[in-house]
This record gives sequence, C-alpha cells and structure tokens, in this order.
Amino acid sequence: MSEKQQIIKRIMELQQKFIEIEHAGDFSAEQYYDPDGESELAKYKREHEELATKLVDLAHAEKGSKR
Repeated sequence: MSEKQQIIKRIMELQQKFIEIEHAGDFSAEQYYDPDGESELAKYKREHEELATKLVDLAHAEKGSKR
C-alpha cells in the first residue's frame, strides 16, 4: 500500500471515529477547538490536519507543482 493510500485509509478511520463520537453525544466544541488539548477530539483534529497537509504535499510532489 502506498503512503498516500495509508494516509487516506487513516483519515477515513478518523472520520468514522469522529462520527461515532458525535452520534454518541460526546461532542464538545471546546474540546474540538482546543489546539493543545488532550481530549480525544483535540487529538483527532491535530492528527487529521497533519495527515491532510501531508496528503496535499504528496499530491503536489507527485504532480511536480508547488504549494
């Protein structure tokens, strides 16, 4: 599996987990938007942002374009 495929798979796993948290009623905007927080939602958001950025960087490198 390529690095891009691994990142996409992990992003999809994170999105499914977020949906589960949201449907369970355990969603707190304060936790989600706390950039330094240790809540599951804060960690989710940080990992998701890091992976999304890496995926964009890989796509640019693959096409030879600049960000």
